[in-house]
Amino acid sequence: MSIAALGKIVWVVGIITWYFIRVPFERRAKRVQVVSTRRSPVDMFGLASGLLGLAIIPAFYVATGMPGAADYSARPWAIVLGAVIFFFALWVFRRTHKELGRNWSITLEIRDKHELISGGPYAFVRHPMYTSFMLMGLGQAFLLSNWVAGLAGLLGFAVLFFLRVDKEERMMLEIFGPQYRDYMQRTKRIVPYLY
Repeated sequence: MSIAALGKIVWVVGIITWYFIRVPFERRAKRVQVVSTRRSPVDMFGLASGLLGLAIIPAFYVATGMPGAADYSARPWAIVLGAVIFFFALWVFRRTHKELGRNWSITLEIRDKHELISGGPYAFVRHPMYTSFMLMGLGQAFLLSNWVAGLAGLLGFAVLFFLRVDKEERMMLEIFGPQYRDYMQRTKRIVPYLY
């Protein structure tokens, strides 16, 4: 088995794991009433961009090898580093879902009896779900030795993040007011102690 093939296998296992982490939380969330939604075409475009970059483009590459012209030589150290980063991203992703519980939603929504969560990964960053997506994109860049498929995750994440994070924070300020403002002063957005 080639190093490049190993990177693809690790990526596939990671994406399957991501799916199995998400599904139970998505099912539970459907049972909790939504009291306010900020879903918009821009929000849906951001979600689609994230899905395209973190799942669809790399899955197409893994399945077909296209675009092969963008391939480069895989390195063992890159595959190991990519695997560590990707699986750390999945750990953050799982912890974030667990901490959010009934407050979780895929779009900008406020649920019945919504609470401000500030424990677990939320004690370090305001948006650990985005942190996990950023780490998945970085891991993907190391795992898939293709300039298009490898970097698509980081690009998809960036579009999602920059289209949504300001809207999400405005929504939280409207709902939680000074409590959220204090929380913003104690934490960074997606990288602990930095950004």
